[in-house]
Amino acid sequence: QVQLVESRGGLVQAGGSLRLSCAASGSIARIDAMGWYRQAPGKQRELVAQVTSGRTTNYADSVKGRFTISKDNAKNTVYLQMDNLKPEDTARYYCNIKCMMYGRYISEAWGQGILVTVSS
Repeated sequence: QVQLVESRGGLVQAGGSLRLSCAASGSIARIDAMGWYRQAPGKQRELVAQVTSGRTTNYADSVKGRFTISKDNAKNTVYLQMDNLKPEDTARYYCNIKCMMYGRYISEAWGQGILVTVSS
């Protein structure tokens, strides 16, 4: 199985910055996609940013130009650099991975979620 460890949530002022990280471990042969989702109270979970094995990146329209996702293949880790944060970014953020394991099976996993709060 694959495990995810998320870090660096917290409380920041509007206009501030924060960087999230997500490290994957296990018998991973290939990561097909890895990224971040978020869910705010009263709202559905939505994709924030994602990077695929083909280096393609996807961003929610609401974060384009402010958030940047990057990947360290050697460490099986993705980072989400969040700049110019807004109160609307307040949510619980979840790391997600879709990968192939060495046992030749596809796996998908979610992190526990970390809280990001942006004050106005």
